[in-house]
Amino acid sequence: MDYYVYIMCSRSSTLYIGVTNNLLRRVREHKNRVFKGFTSRYNIDRLVYFEETDDITVAIAREKQLKTWRRDKKIALIESANPQWKDLSLDLLDNDSIGTVSQKPVIIRRIPFWK
Repeated sequence: MDYYVYIMCSRSSTLYIGVTNNLLRRVREHKNRVFKGFTSRYNIDRLVYFEETDDITVAIAREKQLKTWRRDKKIALIESANPQWKDLSLDLLDNDSIGTVSQKPVIIRRIPFWK
């Protein structure tokens, strides 16, 4: 099974870092504000970065690591792979209907095994 550590943002560049085993489903949930909380309150609906691994413990450790980083370091990470801050979910989801899978995610980065 694949696991994803992802960074989403709002139009005002408020950042959110999460981990999931289904990136497409999770992006849909953010875009549709399925859950009340931080992401719905701050309109966080743009996928700007993600990494993939097949090890959930590595994914959780990476999520925790990224959450400890200063904002400028998180921004540098995003811009190293996505300099225009493009909404990567547009490539993952069919433009006609949020939630219709058009293709498997293109991997931005495989998570290195930092143990």
